[in-house]
Amino acid sequence: MPDKRRKLPMQQQKCVQEQCPRDRYRWQLPDIVSSMIKTCYDPICFEHVDASPMPSRDAAIAILDTCKDILFPGYFRNQGVDSNNLEYRLGLDISGLFESLSHEVSSSLRHECRRLGHTCYQCDKQGEETALQFLENLPELRATLATDVRAAFEGDPAASSYDEIIFSYPGILAILTYRVANLLYKLEVPILPRILSEYAHSVTGIDIHPGATIGESFFIDHGTGVVIGQTAVIGNRVKIYQGVTLGALSFKREESGDLDRCSKRHPTLEDDVTVYAGSTILGGKTVIGARAVVGGNVWLTESVPPDTKVLLNPPELVFKTTQG
Repeated sequence: MPDKRRKLPMQQQKCVQEQCPRDRYRWQLPDIVSSMIKTCYDPICFEHVDASPMPSRDAAIAILDTCKDILFPGYFRNQGVDSNNLEYRLGLDISGLFESLSHEVSSSLRHECRRLGHTCYQCDKQGEETALQFLENLPELRATLATDVRAAFEGDPAASSYDEIIFSYPGILAILTYRVANLLYKLEVPILPRILSEYAHSVTGIDIHPGATIGESFFIDHGTGVVIGQTAVIGNRVKIYQGVTLGALSFKREESGDLDRCSKRHPTLEDDVTVYAGSTILGGKTVIGARAVVGGNVWLTESVPPDTKVLLNPPELVFKTTQG
């Protein structure tokens, strides 16, 4: 006789018969946790246990966004600003920036104190004082950024308006971020400037160390792959193209064997210099004189006099027909 008992669907039969896969292995997890804890006490590894919290990357990016709203009112998140509400909107943004920047600067200072074993009593006060100093420099920073925008418009025939440049050019975003980060760097805020510069690097492909010194009317055309090192010095009205590196020749070491982190390692570009795509300029003693032009794909480790063009000889091209 046929078996009239109700049979479970195949999928349900499988679920009844099989043990949950997670239960097979879960008992091994405590051993893995124990192994990881041991690595936290191994001097060759890194951990951040029992330490003061670091500044927040998300908060740092939010601070940069607020700076953009203040430095270019009406362009980004605060569109709709008019002459009637300008004072209110700017006041709101600046007040909020003071609070958030004070907190993140304090966190940066406190973390550094704990890391170096210093006594830390006034990090909150220093955070507020530094935030106020930063805000006091915003009018000058805004004026400098205006020269960068004009340099982009005058240097790029494809630019149709200042608005297009402010809204969409990655070079302007990278320069704006650099100028904000550089101001914090000069105010001796640890960690936070580098968080900002590396955020801009990830978004634009342009890597500018916040310690670099860059003059007015700076224009980066296209921009992808540009690298500007910590001790680079760039004058006024300088223009560089994509793929340009202002780097170090080598890394000197002190007698102790530690890297020399204080000497000038990166080149100097004087006023009105142009560097075309793919060129590499290396060395702290390398100076590119005023109004010099460095052609594409040039490799330079020595200084160039003012009013000089540095070009590669054209490569030998071979043309072949596609037939035969």
